[in-house]
Amino acid sequence: MGLAATLGRTYGRLTETVQGLTDADFERETRCAGMPVGPLLVHLLYDAQRALIAFASPATADPDRDFVTYWQDFPPRSESDAEPDTKFVRGVAAAYRKPGLLVQHWREVSEAAVRAAAVGLAVKGHRIETQGHVLLAKDFVATLVLESTVHHLDLIVGLPDAPEPDPEALQVTARTLDGLFGPAAWDVIGWDTSRATARQRCASCCARAPGKRCVGHQRCGRTLNEFDAMIRSERRLR
Repeated sequence: MGLAATLGRTYGRLTETVQGLTDADFERETRCAGMPVGPLLVHLLYDAQRALIAFASPATADPDRDFVTYWQDFPPRSESDAEPDTKFVRGVAAAYRKPGLLVQHWREVSEAAVRAAAVGLAVKGHRIETQGHVLLAKDFVATLVLESTVHHLDLIVGLPDAPEPDPEALQVTARTLDGLFGPAAWDVIGWDTSRATARQRCASCCARAPGKRCVGHQRCGRTLNEFDAMIRSERRLR
């Protein structure tokens, strides 16, 4: 199944993580400012829902983005808008009567998205449209893998017993970042893609050398927080 199987394991490890949490854990802070565990899971749920819509709406135009260039045209926030607006996902998370219902909804939607991805990837050259761009199905699924892997790392901060991201998902994430920043950057970031400590290592790298931004803390000259904002922006939730 290839990428569909990778996405399935990636979503599955997120499900395994949140299924093991107490109700109080859903209020725990994550590495995403303003997004505790519950709202972050809502954000991921909407991304899986977007995948379902995309695979049900095949495109006929030629692809204009791949799994790397997809990330290159999200507009930066202004200095006056330093933090993302998270009211929407926080409100949706609060609307669930109890966290277990949110987890159930996430599991159902994410598993359906994986099944849709498997069907779409089985068609050679299958194209989808999302966020105003056309991608091959394989490139689109790679973007889903990257987003869920990065947010898995965000979610498990302070949860030492939580499952780590899928190793193949980390490899997809590394290939994407390599495409964005170039292979020389890995000498700076020191990202071991076989471990889920990549995000923390990136942060400590920049703390040791505040005058130099490592690859994980830039995207075309922007900070990692800016990259985070792009992949969790309300534009992605439409």
